[in-house]
Amino acid sequence: MQSSAVTLSPALPLLKPRRPLSSSFSSGCNSIRVSSSSSSNSRDLGDLNDVRLTSSWPQRSWTLSSSPFSSAKLRPWSGVLSLASDSDASHFKVQATAVPDSAGEDASAGGNLRKTLELGLLFGLWYLFNIYFNIYNKQVLKVFPFPVTVTAVQFAVGTVLVVLMWGLNLYKRPKISGAQLAAILPLAFVHTLGNLFTNMSLGKVAVSFTHTIKAMEPFFSVILSAMFLGETPTPWVVASLLPIVGGVALASATEASFNWAGFWSAMASNVTNQSRNVLSKKVMVKKDDSIDNITLFSIITVMSFFLLSPVAIFMEGVKFTPAYLQSAGLNLNQVYTRSLLAALCFHAYQQVSYMILQRVSPVTHSVGNCVKRVVVIVSSVIFFQTPVSPINSLGTGVALAGVFLYSRVKRIKAKPKTA
Repeated sequence: MQSSAVTLSPALPLLKPRRPLSSSFSSGCNSIRVSSSSSSNSRDLGDLNDVRLTSSWPQRSWTLSSSPFSSAKLRPWSGVLSLASDSDASHFKVQATAVPDSAGEDASAGGNLRKTLELGLLFGLWYLFNIYFNIYNKQVLKVFPFPVTVTAVQFAVGTVLVVLMWGLNLYKRPKISGAQLAAILPLAFVHTLGNLFTNMSLGKVAVSFTHTIKAMEPFFSVILSAMFLGETPTPWVVASLLPIVGGVALASATEASFNWAGFWSAMASNVTNQSRNVLSKKVMVKKDDSIDNITLFSIITVMSFFLLSPVAIFMEGVKFTPAYLQSAGLNLNQVYTRSLLAALCFHAYQQVSYMILQRVSPVTHSVGNCVKRVVVIVSSVIFFQTPVSPINSLGTGVALAGVFLYSRVKRIKAKPKTA
C-alpha cells in the first residue's frame, strides 16, 4: 500500500502536523475523513454526517506562506490541489477567484446620488428665495416708495445674519488684513449701487419688466471686459448679444408699465453689477484659506450697510420708524414683516448662489441664473396679474433665449492666430 505524505515546508512559520494524513477533522457532529490507497480507487459517499473522499495523492511538498499580499494559505511548489482517482477522469480543483468590490461601488453610487440631490435642493432654494424676495420687495416698495431706505434695511438684516453666523461659529470667521479690506471696498461700493438701482426699478415698473431689462447683463459684461480687461469677444458671443438687445427692445416698446425712471434704473443696475465682476478680476483680491466666495459676500454685505446707511438718512430721512408709518396710514405689521422677509430672502438667495457656484462650473451657474430669471418673470406675472401682450411675451422670450445662448457660446475659445 502506497501512502501519501504531506510535508509542510514553511517559508516563514514552521508548522508540523501532529497526525498523519489519514485523519479526521471534526466540526460538531459532522466529520470529513481523507484516506489514501493505491489498490482501491473508490469514493464512498455516506450520509450527511460522514463524507469520505478516497483518493490517491502523489507526494508533494507544501508551504504555508505568509506575505503582505496574501493571507496564510497552502501553496504547492507545482500544480494545484487536486483530489482525483487513478481511473476516474473527474477531479476537484481548489482555485482562487476574485470577488468584485460591489460594496465600494454601491457606496460610490450612493455618494453621487446624495450630491445630486443636494445640488437639486440648492437650485430649488435659490429659485424659491428669489421669487419670494421679488414678491415681498415689490409689495413693500408699492406702499413705501423709499428705495434707499429699503435697500439699507436689507443690508442691515444681512449684517445681523453675518455677525450671528460668525459669532456662533456657524461659519469660519475670517482674518482680514487692511490691504484686503481696501481691495474689497470698490466691490462693496458697486454692489451697493447695483442693489439700490434694482430696488429703484422695482419701485417704478413691474417685476417682470425689470428682470427683462436685467437680461442685458451679458451685453454690458462684454463691453466692460473689452474696455478694461482687453478681452476680445468671439464672433459667437457677439452673435448671441443680438437677440438679447432685440428682445429687450421689443419688450420695452410694448410694456404696459414702462417709464423711463424704471428703465434707466434697471440699466444702471446692469452696469454696476457687471462693473463689480470686472473689478473682481481687475483688482485680483488675494484669497487665502480664510476668504472664500461666501466670506467675501458677507464682508461686502457689512461694508454696504455702512456705506448706504448715512446716504439713506441724508436723502430720505428717518422714515422707517413706527411713528412715520402709522402717520402715513400704513399697516405697521405688514410693512415690517414683509420687509424682514424680503431682506431674509435677499441674503439667503445670495448665499445659496455662492454655495452653488462652489459646486458647479461658471457656465452651469450662468445657465441656472438664466432659468432663474425665467422662473421669476413667470411667477411675478402670475402673482401680480401683470398684463402681458403677445408681442411683449415674444420680446421677453427672445431676450432670455439670447442669454441662454450667450451662456453656452461663452466657453468657446477663439483660435489662436498662427504666425
